[in-house]
Amino acid sequence: MWRWLLAAAGVVGTVMGGVADPRPDPSLYNIGVGIHDVTGPAAGVNMMGYANPAQVNSGIHMRLFSRAFILDDTQRRVVFVSVDCGMMASILKIKVMERLAAEYGELYRHQNVILSGTHTHSGPAGYLQFLLFEITSLGFIKDTLDAMVEGIFQSIKQAHESMVPGYLYLSSGQLLNTSINRSPTGYLNNPEEERNKYQHNTDKTMTLLRLVAQDGTHLGMVNWYAVHPTSMNNTNTLVSGDNKGYASQLFEEAMNPGALPGQGKFVAAFAQANCGDVSPNIQGPKCIDTGLPCDLATSTCDGRVKNCIAFGPGKDMVESTRIIGTNQFQKAWELYHDPAAVKVSGPVQFAQQFIDMSNYTVHFEGGATGKTCVPALGYSFAAGTIDGPGAFDFTQGTTEGNPFWNMVGGLLHTPSQDQVDCHAPKPILLDTGEINVPYAWHPRIIDTQVGRVGQLIILPVPGEFTTMCGRRFRDQVSETLSAEGVEGTVPVIAGLSNVYTHYVTTWEEYQVQRYEAASTIYGPHTCSAYMQQYSYLATAMLQGETPPPGPSPPDLSDSMITMLPGVVYDGAPPGSTFGDVVAQPYPLAYTGETVTAKFVSGHPRNDVQLGGSFLTVERQNETGHWQVVATDASWQTRFIWDRVSSLLGTSVASVKWDIPADTPDGTYRITHSGHHKTLFRGVFPYHGVSHPFKVVTAPAEEGNKVEREVDVSSSQSWWSKMFGA
Repeated sequence: MWRWLLAAAGVVGTVMGGVADPRPDPSLYNIGVGIHDVTGPAAGVNMMGYANPAQVNSGIHMRLFSRAFILDDTQRRVVFVSVDCGMMASILKIKVMERLAAEYGELYRHQNVILSGTHTHSGPAGYLQFLLFEITSLGFIKDTLDAMVEGIFQSIKQAHESMVPGYLYLSSGQLLNTSINRSPTGYLNNPEEERNKYQHNTDKTMTLLRLVAQDGTHLGMVNWYAVHPTSMNNTNTLVSGDNKGYASQLFEEAMNPGALPGQGKFVAAFAQANCGDVSPNIQGPKCIDTGLPCDLATSTCDGRVKNCIAFGPGKDMVESTRIIGTNQFQKAWELYHDPAAVKVSGPVQFAQQFIDMSNYTVHFEGGATGKTCVPALGYSFAAGTIDGPGAFDFTQGTTEGNPFWNMVGGLLHTPSQDQVDCHAPKPILLDTGEINVPYAWHPRIIDTQVGRVGQLIILPVPGEFTTMCGRRFRDQVSETLSAEGVEGTVPVIAGLSNVYTHYVTTWEEYQVQRYEAASTIYGPHTCSAYMQQYSYLATAMLQGETPPPGPSPPDLSDSMITMLPGVVYDGAPPGSTFGDVVAQPYPLAYTGETVTAKFVSGHPRNDVQLGGSFLTVERQNETGHWQVVATDASWQTRFIWDRVSSLLGTSVASVKWDIPADTPDGTYRITHSGHHKTLFRGVFPYHGVSHPFKVVTAPAEEGNKVEREVDVSSSQSWWSKMFGA
C-alpha cells in the first residue's frame, strides 16, 4: 500500500541494482570505533536545552564526546555517531560532511552518515542555524560549532583508521526505575486498545549492539534507550553529559582500565531514542512550595507552572544524574555480556532523502489525505515541562488563545487563517515558519534516513518522538520490511538526528496540547507523515533504489548573527601572574573528601582546550614522576570559573576533586592550564601547579565528606588585589 501510494505520488526513485551479499560469511563485517572531545566554550555561553537565558555556563563537570561507529559489509558502509549535545543541527551535518568529503571524497555522504544527539541540556548553545534556537544564546557561537565539527570529524576519522574485521551482536532487555512519562494525560488520550498492548507508558526496552573484532578484542558498544538527560536541572552551569554521558564514562572506564576519559580504545555510546515525553526525574512533579502533587492536566500549582517541578531519585541533581546514569550502565553491562545475544548477519544498506516537511501530503487508508503545516509553536510550548518550567502565565494543555499573547505574537507575524486551521487545535503563539527576518526561524527542509546492518534497522529521526508515536513508527517500518520479505528485524529509533525539529506526538496526543504537542511544529499529522516517509525509505532501501535527493537544506553561515561579545582582555592582580595559586589544597586529605585549589585564570573562551583539559589531578609515582589520574572530563572533578572583575579582566578558576573511596594513598597535586588574552598582543598559554598534598584512606569512622583549602595569603588582601583596591 505504501509503495503504491508513493509511486502514484511520483516519489519512487530509479532502480540501482540488487543488494546481494557477496561475502562468504555474511556475519563478518569491517568495523571501527572512534571517540573525540566536542566540548566547546566552557564559560560565558548560554546552555542548550532549557532555553533559560540565565543558564550561562561557568565551567566543566564532564567533557562532552563524539562516539563514532563504522559498520561495513565490503560493499557499503554506514556511520553512526552519538554526540553528547542537545541535538543535531543541519548546519553541523553540512560542515561535517564538507570535512569528510575533503578527506575521503565520496566515501561518506549524507546518505550513509547518521549524526545523533544524546540530548544533554548541559552543553554550550549557539550551533543551530535557525534563529529561534539562537535567541537565548544571543545568536550564533562559532566556537561551539567549530569544536563540534572538529570533534565529530576526528571521531569518524579515528573509526575509519581503526577498522578491522569483526562481529556484531544484538541484545535487548527491560530497564525499570529510570523513567516516567512527564505528560501522562497526553498519553492517556491515545486509544485504549492501543495502550492495552503495552505494560508501561514509556518504552523500557534498551537495545544494545556489541562490536567485537575477529580476534576477540572488544571494540565498542552502542545502545538506544529513551530517557531525557535532564537529571541536571536548569540551575546547573557546569558542562555535563548528564546521565547518558556518565553511563558512557562508567562503561568505558570498566573496559579501559587505567585510561582517562576519552582516551581508551573501547568506545561506549548511550544513544537517544523516542524520549519526547520521558523524564528521568522519577519522583515525579510536586509543588515545591507545598510538597503537594501538581495539577495533573496542566502541571501547575495554583495555576502557575513555575512551582511544579519533577525531581530525580537523588537528594540533588548530581546524585540523580549518578543514579540514572548508573542504572543505564548496569543494564547495558548485563546486555553486553548476554550469552543469548543474537549474532548480526546480513547486508549493510541505507536510504536517505531531504523533504519539505512544511508541505508533505499524508495518504491514509480509505483514500483520505492530510497535510503537514508550515512551522508554528503553540501556547503550551512557553509553559515548559516538569523538568524545566517556563515563565509568565502559560500552562500546559492550553487549546485556546489569549488576546494579549495573540497580540504579542502578532507583532512578529500574524498567522493566516489557513495556518490557524492547519495547526488546530493548537493556538499559535509564534508563527515561526513564516518569519524570515533576519533569517529563517525554523527549518522546513528535513533530512530523513534509514540504515540497516543485518537485522538492525537504525531510524534516525529529526526530533523528539513521544513514546506512542515512536511505537507506531517502529511498527510501521517493521510491517513494511515484513511486506518486502525481511523478517526478524530490530528497529531502533535514533533520536535528535541530523536536524532538529522539536517534538513529534501522535494525533491523539496533539489534541490535548501538552508541551510536546505544542512543540510539534508541523501540525497534527506530523507523526503519520514520518511513518509514511520512513516506510518509503525502507522499501527503497530493500529494493536497492536511490530515492530522489530532494531539496537541499540551506547553509545560513553567511547570515547568522552573533551578539555575544567576545573576550576583550584578561588581567592578573598586581604582583600575580596567570596560573598562580590563590588557595592551596589542605596538606592532608582523606578519601571521600573534596580537595580544592584556586588559580589566577584567564577566560576559558580564549581556547576551548579541545582534546585537552583545564585541570589535572596528578599522583607522584615511585620514581618521583607525576602521573595524571583525573582531568576535567572525569566525573569526580569540577572546573569552576568566575570573572571577578569585568573592568579589570580578573578571574579565578577553582578546581575541585572529590577523592574516590578507592584512591591509593600517596602524594598528589592539582594543576590548571589555560590561555589569557592581552589587549593588543594576542592570546598566550599559562600553567599553574598546587603544592603537593597527602591522600590517605579514611578511617572507618570518617564518613562525612568535607571540603578544605588553605589560602596562600589572606583572602581580604587577595580579593583587594583582584579588584585593584
